[in-house]
Amino acid sequence: MAAAERRAFAHKINRTVAAEVRKQVSRERSGSPHSSRRSSSSLGVPLTEVIEPLDFEDVLLSRPPDAEPGPLRDLAEFPADDLELLLQPRECRTTEPGIPEDGKLDAQVRAAVEMYTEDWIIAHRRYQHLSAAYSPITTETQRERQKGLTRQVFEQDASGDERSGPEDSDDPRHSSGSPDDTPRSSGASSIFDLRNLAADSLLPSLLERTAPEDVDRRNEASRRQNRPRALLALYPAPDEDEAVERCSRPEPPREHFGQRILVKCLSLKFEIEIEPIFGILALYDVREKKKISENFYFDLNSDSMKGLLRAHGTHPAISTLARSAIFSVTYPSPDIFLVIKLEKVLQQGDISECCEPYMVMKEVDAAKNKEKLEKLRLAAEQFCTRLGRYRMPFAWTAVHLANIVSSAGQPDRDSDSEGERRPAWTDRRRRGPQDRTSSGDDTCSFSGFRPATLTVTNFFKQEAERLSDEDLFKFLADMRRPSSLLRRLRPVTAQLKIDISPAPENPHFCLSPELLHVKPYPDPRGRPTKEILEFPAREVYAPHTSYRNLLYVYPHCLNFSSRQGSVRNLTVRVQYMAGEDPSQALPVIFGKSSCSEFTREAFTPVVYHSKSPEFYEEFKLRLPACVTENHHLLFTFYHVSCQPRPGTALETPVGFTWIPLLQHGRLRTGPFCLPVSVDQLPPSYSVLTPDVALPGMRWVDGHKGVFSVELTAVSSVHPQDPHLDKFFTLVHVLEEGAFPFRLKDTVLSESTVEQELRASLAALRLASPEPLVAFSHHVLDKLVRLVVRPPIIGGQIVNLGRGAFEAMAHVVSLVHRSLEAAQDARGHCPLLAAYVQYAFRLPGTEPSLPSGAPPVAVQPATLARGPGRPASLYLARSKSISSSNPDLAVAPGSVDDEVSRILASKGIDRSHSWVNSAYAPGGSKAVLRRAPPYCGADPRQLLHEELALQWVVSGSTVREAVLQHAWFFFQLMVKSMALHLLLGQRLDTPRKLRFPGRFLDDIAALVGSVGLEVITRVYKDAELAERLNASLAFFLSDLLSLVDRGFIFSLVRAHYKQVATRLQSAPNPALLLTLRMDFTRILCSHEHYVTLNLPCCPLSPPASPSPSVSSTTSQSSTFSSQAPDPKVTSMFELSGPFRQQHFLAGLLLTELALALEPEAEGASLLHKKAISAVHSLLCGHDADPRYAEAAVKARVAELYLPLLSLSRDTLPRLHDFAEGPGQRSRLASMLDSDTEGEGDIGGTINPSVAMAIAGGPLAPGSRASISQGPVAASRSGCPLSAESSRTLLVCVLWVLKNAEPALLQRWAADLALPQLGRLLDLLYLCLAAFEYKGKKAFERINSLTFKKSLDMKARLEEAILGTIGARQEMVRRSRERSPFGNQENVRWRKSVTHWRQTSDRVDKTKDEMEHEALVDGNLATEASLVVLDTLEIIVQTVMLSEARESILGAVLKVVLYSLGSAQSALFLQHGLATQRALVSKFPELLFEEDTELCADLCLRLLRHCGSRVSTIRTHASASLYLLMRQNFEIGNNFARVKMQVTMSLSSLVGTTQSFSEEHLRRSLKTILTYAEEDVGLRDSTFAEQVQDLMFNLHMILTDTVKMKEHQEDPEMLIDLMYRIARGYQGSPDLRLTWLQNMAGKHAELGNHAEAAQCMVHAAALVAEYLALLEDSRYLPVGCVSFQNISSNVLEESAISDDILSPDEEGFCSGKHFTELGLVGLLEQAAAYFTMLVCLNQDP
Repeated sequence: MAAAERRAFAHKINRTVAAEVRKQVSRERSGSPHSSRRSSSSLGVPLTEVIEPLDFEDVLLSRPPDAEPGPLRDLAEFPADDLELLLQPRECRTTEPGIPEDGKLDAQVRAAVEMYTEDWIIAHRRYQHLSAAYSPITTETQRERQKGLTRQVFEQDASGDERSGPEDSDDPRHSSGSPDDTPRSSGASSIFDLRNLAADSLLPSLLERTAPEDVDRRNEASRRQNRPRALLALYPAPDEDEAVERCSRPEPPREHFGQRILVKCLSLKFEIEIEPIFGILALYDVREKKKISENFYFDLNSDSMKGLLRAHGTHPAISTLARSAIFSVTYPSPDIFLVIKLEKVLQQGDISECCEPYMVMKEVDAAKNKEKLEKLRLAAEQFCTRLGRYRMPFAWTAVHLANIVSSAGQPDRDSDSEGERRPAWTDRRRRGPQDRTSSGDDTCSFSGFRPATLTVTNFFKQEAERLSDEDLFKFLADMRRPSSLLRRLRPVTAQLKIDISPAPENPHFCLSPELLHVKPYPDPRGRPTKEILEFPAREVYAPHTSYRNLLYVYPHCLNFSSRQGSVRNLTVRVQYMAGEDPSQALPVIFGKSSCSEFTREAFTPVVYHSKSPEFYEEFKLRLPACVTENHHLLFTFYHVSCQPRPGTALETPVGFTWIPLLQHGRLRTGPFCLPVSVDQLPPSYSVLTPDVALPGMRWVDGHKGVFSVELTAVSSVHPQDPHLDKFFTLVHVLEEGAFPFRLKDTVLSESTVEQELRASLAALRLASPEPLVAFSHHVLDKLVRLVVRPPIIGGQIVNLGRGAFEAMAHVVSLVHRSLEAAQDARGHCPLLAAYVQYAFRLPGTEPSLPSGAPPVAVQPATLARGPGRPASLYLARSKSISSSNPDLAVAPGSVDDEVSRILASKGIDRSHSWVNSAYAPGGSKAVLRRAPPYCGADPRQLLHEELALQWVVSGSTVREAVLQHAWFFFQLMVKSMALHLLLGQRLDTPRKLRFPGRFLDDIAALVGSVGLEVITRVYKDAELAERLNASLAFFLSDLLSLVDRGFIFSLVRAHYKQVATRLQSAPNPALLLTLRMDFTRILCSHEHYVTLNLPCCPLSPPASPSPSVSSTTSQSSTFSSQAPDPKVTSMFELSGPFRQQHFLAGLLLTELALALEPEAEGASLLHKKAISAVHSLLCGHDADPRYAEAAVKARVAELYLPLLSLSRDTLPRLHDFAEGPGQRSRLASMLDSDTEGEGDIGGTINPSVAMAIAGGPLAPGSRASISQGPVAASRSGCPLSAESSRTLLVCVLWVLKNAEPALLQRWAADLALPQLGRLLDLLYLCLAAFEYKGKKAFERINSLTFKKSLDMKARLEEAILGTIGARQEMVRRSRERSPFGNQENVRWRKSVTHWRQTSDRVDKTKDEMEHEALVDGNLATEASLVVLDTLEIIVQTVMLSEARESILGAVLKVVLYSLGSAQSALFLQHGLATQRALVSKFPELLFEEDTELCADLCLRLLRHCGSRVSTIRTHASASLYLLMRQNFEIGNNFARVKMQVTMSLSSLVGTTQSFSEEHLRRSLKTILTYAEEDVGLRDSTFAEQVQDLMFNLHMILTDTVKMKEHQEDPEMLIDLMYRIARGYQGSPDLRLTWLQNMAGKHAELGNHAEAAQCMVHAAALVAEYLALLEDSRYLPVGCVSFQNISSNVLEESAISDDILSPDEEGFCSGKHFTELGLVGLLEQAAAYFTMLVCLNQDP
């Protein structure tokens, strides 16, 4: 036995020092596939090259989906209903559509009405919502999926809470036999006490002798129960910064509203009530000097007052009785006033006279002034009867809205008209216009204030000479000054009560500005609220979505000073005339308050005795749908006689003028200064303007302009822009073919219209941005129509494709520029995106029809054929310059079907070099090949074909504009293609025949040219390159749903080749690589990504496989003599077959492999991007209901199998979670485990020594390079951050969890020993990375793994910068781009200004922390269980292996590590079951040779036996009992286990603060119970030996209880430890343990000298033992060698031959009793001495 021991010792020495280990490791590493991954011949094609994919459609044809079993069938091909046409009804806000009644409408109105009423047409991909682009996994969705998680029970949480959970209700402290009840100092802790304790529950089947296979089967079934389906639902959501694929469907176009405020007029009360008073409300912006709303008229008069006007009133329409109004404010600012004007019935006397009674008389004096009041009432009654139809200005006031908004909520405030002035507003208003953001003033918001009731008490009388808006703005500006002149004026006292509040979301009883009922409108009899039309202070860029056609007339002033005769009380009558006959006045003028809804005439208020009155009146008119040349506004000027005189008429006409409303087909608007005729107007006056001096007519002031008036139209029919007007007019003329046609001063004939149209297309870029955006849908529709349906002029097709394409590019550019601030995260303009998504349709194809209107007959013309296309293709039909597809209107089976088949079969291999310059002039795709044969049976083109062609052949300026907004044209093409397939019923056509070859050629050329632009611009304009790159990727992704998928893959491959070529010469490859990574990620976000990877087809091995395709090129596998199965191996490597078949997955994993290469550029950024892409995809798979079934998910997991090899090879550069001070207390790392007591001592052993000490059976292939320190030299390249490493590991766990176990087993069987070692290492790292931190750690937020080391700064920046506009953000990004292409990659997104990971927030609530701990506990448990499953697979694989011992040793170390880390009760239950199965199957692992594993196991088990959680104790006791029994059965003695358990207990109770001796006693009792009940060993001495051991352990516990009592007295504690150590002088192992415990305690107290001395004693003890066993000269001669350091070491010489019997198994067998162990102890002693010197202590 001694010889054997000696041999073992010598064997250990052979592994000697760290340097050799390092050499061995580096040799091992250099043989790894990692170093030569780029050019590895074993992989066939190097990773830097993209392998040619399989022909997707052919593969599917050869393997129909029906071949797959049930659930897998859906993975084989896209669903039949993948693409569908949706007609979404356009949302109409009002109960009536509000469009003009059917009559004779002109083309423009008809087009507008059609546009505003037709449904949205959506080409919908039914499963697109399952893509990561549309259903992103965010923190919120993760939280939703985490609902219903079971709380895992952890020892560390239980120990923090003295009353642990319900699982420990049988806590011994509550039982009468608890040791707490016995006096600790007495010797009462005897075996008797132990027998009196209650045991934990026993495992029922533990003592049965079951076959190992059955045990394994039972364990596996138990492990599989109640497991969470989605592993990644427990991990933080993918990083949103990297989510380049994120899309959101644009909102359907809706009517624009600003912030809406509701104003209710409650009451108006004057000191005297003698006559009706009428109110007008409107908003004014002082800074912009603009009226920003139409007028709202209200009437708060009592019924008696209204009765005075009975003679003039018709029955009032309910719409005119409104007393509340909703105002919309797009640009809130502190300069907005609500102006209230009051009017009264006209009476004799000027305004001052009429106001006097209101200013003088008081309500309290009513009795005193009774006679005067009666007189006034009588006069008022007479005036109302006679002049009731006329008004006069009376008084006004204004409310400063900013004051209301900022101080709202004070109930029923009184204020004067100025409101409460706040100097702060004045300061803020001095900012220049450049400070304004698009959302208006940040300092002012009208949306969230508390409602206020306001009582306005002071009104100012109107002044006849100061009625204009200019004067009003001066007054308002003056009101804000502290020394306001208005304050000095005597006010008209009144009480106007109004409510101001934010408008509700969907108010009831609301009328639109056109008086239509807005939904919901419960009862038509309810008093309505009016929506008041806004006139925004600045431009508002929004498209029209509903029919609106309003005209506002503003008379400003009239100058009749030179007019002879009695013309003093002047009023202007306005009429809208459809002809010259008085009866032709149309009822289109909106009524004001308490009157009819529409009237035929309206009057301005009268200013008494003024020949030059000013007006503030606003007339609102509803424009007829069809305005003709005869329509005009007629203004008649009257003198009103206020005093009744006999023979004098009430009103005398004193002048006439008019405005014709149409000029050259355009609506006339703007300011006019009109001459006024004294005479009645002659016949046919309306066709001229008043500026024409007709002979025989008399004019006021000699035909000078004396009447100033302004017309403003708010119309969604009339663009009011000359360029747009001309364009629409020409298009409608062509559609109707009405020639000749007059355009301004020219007459257009068929010969000149083409030239005009081309000029008009070119001039569209000059249109004003606001109307262009408003009519953008109309313009784009017309341009599309010109492309798709070329007009026919004089029997010839006029091809306007190029002009229309250029115009489209410019229009898109202008719209984009106008809405720059509203771009989404991808730089898209939401308005344009909404147009493509909802409004765009193919002209002439109604969804109900399979094809368009019947073809038009066209005069044939000469045909010129271009080169490069066989003449035979033109037999059926002539071909025009555009590459139009005739298929829409062709019957199936005609010649064209044959043609398309010929074209489609032109050759599937389209890998020829169109990339270079095929589309350049002279190239094979040059425009010449389509020389213009302008004819054919049908002039119809297909938009996508025309767009592709025009883009490819476009000139540089247009190309630049198109490239800036490439996404729009790509999306337009995609929708056009989708509609073409859906409306043409072509979805059943094989994909290769859906589109003609010439169109695919154009697509190929286009993709090549855009790809080239991305590559060339990346260093010049990175922002554009990034956008183009994403647009191109989305385009290809969309095409995968429509065309031949193999063709798209070939385009992707060609693009990759372009990038690869450029990479060789690129100055900064990281930028390009980042773009390529984004490109790949977007492609992979396709909703049918799994299907696109052909998951169901078996992988074919390479045609002539090398001996092995795996990275073990020349060696056979570990477990079988024959070579590995190349089929299996190629599934787990990025092999040729894998990348060819799983094309997209291959691209993604190749990107990851290249990013993880040690020499990769910009590594940390690329690591993060590549890992994030994989993580995001896996999260998507987890959340996808299509892959919920295990069989389906296993097939999906096959796409990621190479991830295992990749991660295994990247192992040296992964973050080492097992390191760090927090983890040092573990007693065994895996294969490079540190010394057993290292953590207890608190020192740091040199890692190389520690690794050599470990000397486990698998050292060569172990985690050698993971320990940092000298060995770190073997790490090459950039290490991965903790976050990236953790995410990569969770992806590995996902694959291991979901892959087919049988497949994993076959793979593991083929692995060589070093690779298997690295795999075990990887599992070990997974355990460390996901170890549970405990609730306490969540409170101390600085936990290592949750810190975002690289991104903290970027997150902070984003949080700070999140409020700035998109434009500034983009500029900032492009300016501050780092050499790695913006390393932090801050991607602006409105919604993301918070930091992503919740753990980064410090202000978390208790609930949030509880939730985090719950999720973290579940993640730790599931991760550990996945590792356990994998270990079981490996164990089953190695059963027959020659090298099984070393592998099983390593497996056991991983199991031990898992048992030693913080684990939940659930995991420990399964982990201990696995450990029991391992020990029963392979007892030699523990009981032969190396005792270290046995020691570790005993320590782990004992620690769990002392757990506060009863289930943990139950399983730990069972494991410990079986361990003893196993040891006993081998040799009728379990001395080794006895020894190790005793040592472990000593170590445990000496160091662990939270150790609970009561619970351990309970477990000892359970073990005793097992021994008593074990029938099989009843005849042996086993039960007796167990009893002795338990008794011993009990005694040790008693000793240590005393130590616990003296925890607070360090000196007493150390003294006790010393005594206990002396008591173990006969047991070297235990003495050594206690010496180490003492050293640890001294170090904790800062006594480094004493700690060092303890270690010297320990070293002397080991030296003494080695001297007895080995006679080596270079070793110390025992403890005598150390007496110069301390004379006390001679105490250790007490170990003499008579005490120590090396024959007894289990003695002195720890890892310290070796030569390297001795070195380790001395190093620790030296470390303490060094620390002592550093602290300037004198030993």
